[in-house]
Amino acid sequence: MQKDIEITVVPHNIDNEAAITQSLAKALNVSPNKIKHFKILKRSIDARSRRVVYRMQVRAYIDEEYVVEENTFKYTKVSGDKKVIIVGAGPAGLFAALQCIENGLKPIVVERGKDVKQRRRDLAAINKQGLVNTESNYCYGEGGAGTYSDGKLYTRSNKRGDINKVLQIFVQHGADEDIMIDARPHIGTNKLPHIITAIRETILEAGGEVLFDSKLTDLIIKDGSVQGIVVNQEHEIHAKSVILATGHSARDIYELLHRKNILIEAKPFALGVRIEHPQDIIDQSQYHCDIRSEYLPPAYYSLVEQVKNRGVFSFCMCPGGIIAPCATGLDEIVVNGWSPSKRNNPYANSGTVVQVTLDDVQGYDPLRMLHFQAEIEQKAFEAGGGDLVAPAQRMIDFVENRLSIDLPKNSYLPGTKSSMLDNILPEFVSESLRGALPLFGRKMKGYYTNEAILVGVESRTSSPVRIPRDKETFQHPQIKGLYPCAEGAGYAGGIVSAAIDGVNCANAILNN
Repeated sequence: MQKDIEITVVPHNIDNEAAITQSLAKALNVSPNKIKHFKILKRSIDARSRRVVYRMQVRAYIDEEYVVEENTFKYTKVSGDKKVIIVGAGPAGLFAALQCIENGLKPIVVERGKDVKQRRRDLAAINKQGLVNTESNYCYGEGGAGTYSDGKLYTRSNKRGDINKVLQIFVQHGADEDIMIDARPHIGTNKLPHIITAIRETILEAGGEVLFDSKLTDLIIKDGSVQGIVVNQEHEIHAKSVILATGHSARDIYELLHRKNILIEAKPFALGVRIEHPQDIIDQSQYHCDIRSEYLPPAYYSLVEQVKNRGVFSFCMCPGGIIAPCATGLDEIVVNGWSPSKRNNPYANSGTVVQVTLDDVQGYDPLRMLHFQAEIEQKAFEAGGGDLVAPAQRMIDFVENRLSIDLPKNSYLPGTKSSMLDNILPEFVSESLRGALPLFGRKMKGYYTNEAILVGVESRTSSPVRIPRDKETFQHPQIKGLYPCAEGAGYAGGIVSAAIDGVNCANAILNN
């Protein structure tokens, strides 16, 4: 007999099978020796009271042996009879390719950047020398931006597709099985490159193609239908289905569509800063302790406020993480965050951003939000003085409108420069942050402190452009066979939701 039940476990017993069995036996009112096996279905930390516990949904096998479940997906070889071009090798593109193979279609993945191994050299140049390769950076390259942004797999996209299938595919390619049960799963930036490489190998073994250093420079369209693409301004690849999964930072793609009079739309996004605290401050606040237990992971937080009817919220929180330079062009500053799998760095950072609406940027140009975003990033670069040095300010100094005399130690490798962030951020963003940060401090003890640093700017929260598509067919309303996909098109917001959207686009091709 199997029974599902929720139990609580103190942190030091989280890996103690005997203690968990005892808790199950007590909750089910049976003898411990009747429980032959248990399987953890979901696990989360409950830190609402001073006694921090793990809450676990567990399936107990009472007088019944457990049979190991087979959860691997097998990919049979595909022919080249029906090809699908997938532009972008981020999570959307890679999962679209896997789904195409499941559907008997041959995927041809074209990626403007390099494979993950070659990409590391360009990231080293960004961090150590402030040099940006505009085709290979934290956003462009195999695995997309997700490869170097912690690998957070938390999503609310339950109704869009099969989340468990996405997680299982990650496990099949090398991710820890804990991502299947943790309430806020993550893989870790240090582990993702190996997993992405394994996914690529699966695609190749099944007869798909993956082409690096292959930048989409034109679409081949005839009589309102896509016929293929042009790569690097000279090489044509032909297919009657193109999935456009280029990510939220491929500005040249939006400009290409606009030049070709293919409909795109301005889209709201969010803008702000990345805020970093010593991890100890976050641990002490969230776990109500002086020193975090070795059985608890570094603590995270999620904060939101309304300031004069404008949303201010934390975004992409990285416990034990690092602030990274994520510019994709020259003379711009963009910051993001990531964590290794152990989340064992001494700092915690989070994007803290303000809603930017279409009414905030006047005009009718569908690229106006993109141009607004770019202008702020260029101001940040100028304020830092070059070499990707980022403008920064201590938290209370920012709220009280004074220049920081010095800056705390932080994780941003290119370096920080004390600056008045008011001179970079739009007034409505500064004022919204200024109103929200003390309120965050009331919700979370220790948060509002001058030990925290604000680093500018966090501007790539989502795409500032939407590429429209039909709700049923997933095709662009003007171009048959063109499938706008995931974050770059405005239909996803993270690794899992992007992967699901890639799967959905691949299935739409089969059904159309």
